[in-house]
Amino acid sequence: MRAAVVAGLLAGYGIAIPVGAVGAYLVAVTARTGWRTGAGAALGVATADGVYAVLAVAGGSALVPLLTPVMTPLRWASAVVLVVLAARAAYVAVATYRRGGLASRDDGTALGPGRAYLTFLGITILNPMTVIYFVALILATGPSAPATLPDRTAFVLAALVASASWQLLLALGGTLLGRTLTGARGRLTTVLASSTLIVVLAVRLVARS
Repeated sequence: MRAAVVAGLLAGYGIAIPVGAVGAYLVAVTARTGWRTGAGAALGVATADGVYAVLAVAGGSALVPLLTPVMTPLRWASAVVLVVLAARAAYVAVATYRRGGLASRDDGTALGPGRAYLTFLGITILNPMTVIYFVALILATGPSAPATLPDRTAFVLAALVASASWQLLLALGGTLLGRTLTGARGRLTTVLASSTLIVVLAVRLVARS
């Protein structure tokens, strides 16, 4: 079981650490709304990774041929959602700045922890590449791959913990960023910069498909 735990931790960190558009959006949302909302968003991402880890150990190799034809449409859907969210954040930030707002962090009513959880769960679940990643790792381990129910459970839980810990670390970074930028101009600059970065990363997501 120890080998399954180690494999799960490595798999979870391996899929979580490369910061893409979702990670950038997570940091930006946390900077605007605060730790509780950011933590909800982080757990939404981790839950999606956990779901795909379950699918992988439950017979993901059989799912790969089924997922392959829809990979490109799902990546496009994910990219479109991210671009729309980034554009909306930039629009709201500019409008609020012109009204004299953005002097302090949002109170989180527009995007609370629950809504953030569901939003980031949905965005992340649109990337079936995650299940293919987990399947590839499991198949690569050969005979030592988690085969029994306890080993598979340990693998999934370890992957979930690894992903959650990293996403929560990103949320913490967003919290610290939000506390540092207390001025209206600084907040506006941060929102516009993060929105631009999210759009660029979303385009790269589609370009790799």
